[in-house]
Amino acid sequence: MTTAPIEGFVAPGFEPVREQFERNFSERGEVGGAVAVYRAGQPVVDLWGGYRDHVQKDPWQQDTLVMVFSTTKGLAALTVAHAVSAGLLSYDEPVASYWPGFGKAGKAGITLRQLLGHEAGLAVLDDPPVPAEVLADSARLRPLLEGQAPLWEPGSAHGYHAVTVGLYLSELIRQVDPAGRSLGQYFAEEIAGPLDLEFYFGTPASVPDDRVAGLKTYSPLGLMKRRKQMERAFLKARMRRGSLTQRVMTFPKVKTVDAMMKPPYRSIEMAAANGIGQVRSIAHAFGVFAAGGKELGISAKTITMLEADAPGGTPDEDLVLKAPASFSLGMWKPGSYWQFGSDGRAYATPGAGGSIGLADPATKVGFAYAPNFIGMAFRGDPRQQALLDTALACARASC
Repeated sequence: MTTAPIEGFVAPGFEPVREQFERNFSERGEVGGAVAVYRAGQPVVDLWGGYRDHVQKDPWQQDTLVMVFSTTKGLAALTVAHAVSAGLLSYDEPVASYWPGFGKAGKAGITLRQLLGHEAGLAVLDDPPVPAEVLADSARLRPLLEGQAPLWEPGSAHGYHAVTVGLYLSELIRQVDPAGRSLGQYFAEEIAGPLDLEFYFGTPASVPDDRVAGLKTYSPLGLMKRRKQMERAFLKARMRRGSLTQRVMTFPKVKTVDAMMKPPYRSIEMAAANGIGQVRSIAHAFGVFAAGGKELGISAKTITMLEADAPGGTPDEDLVLKAPASFSLGMWKPGSYWQFGSDGRAYATPGAGGSIGLADPATKVGFAYAPNFIGMAFRGDPRQQALLDTALACARASC
């Protein structure tokens, strides 16, 4: 239990969100974290509390940054949506029509929609290990991406592209952007700049270490006690040497989960896995799209596509996660396995450890939460779910 103070504000009608945030610390083992809600473009919840550094007991500050792992995919998907709205890309065009080298090794017909939906069969790179210096150098990484053959028939199944989807998307944006920017640079100038956000795909050296929340992970005994939070089939596959799940979840080759937030990996643009930023910035970005995207000039057609149901045609079970999942345009969509949001228009990206970014168009809400105590569930973390359900209930009650 943490006794560090909780700071920030909640707008009238959203007081229950603060109550749930307090309960995260008193009842659910929270160490440090933040939660933010934007509604119709305006902040209605902005709370932070606990410890940024659980060893030194340094409190979480208003401007503390936190790594959000796969929640990064949500900001990447919004960046791609911006490029689609700007006419640089189309979801249903083959990626190779924009990036000819992508078409090698049997990938010529893979569409952007399939890549974003984890249907492309490109969940791993077959030339391990890929050292950090190669990941950081697009000229050296590009031939590896181009030479990778699909691991299954594209469009016939989905298997979570935990890290690789971000590598492909970053190069794709570089190929189509007239200025040759990477996805991270495009996001910084076209989304973060206009909205005054602080979120990085690859954290610059100018960001001091003491602004970034240190991670706390479970002890071996704690892991044993909480294994029920993880899917048994996923755990078995993750532990089986050479399995697709094991190969995906061990790329890149890092020894510990917090290695991603240390040099050299923290500075590399891995637009699916190592985003670091302020939680309110994530909520703000999702909130703009939930409210229609007008602040960024996003077309109504693009918003409609983001809100549409996940396309059918592939089995529900994910080949990597070993559980049912619904993906569309880089986002999770509500389904039998995970119900979230006010209706089927909602979309979200959860991250390892418990973080999430979510758009709920029915209430025009953007929601984000991130802790620094790494949870075990890859979706629906109890701390996350309590805050999200309460925030949306408050939004619906005040509609």
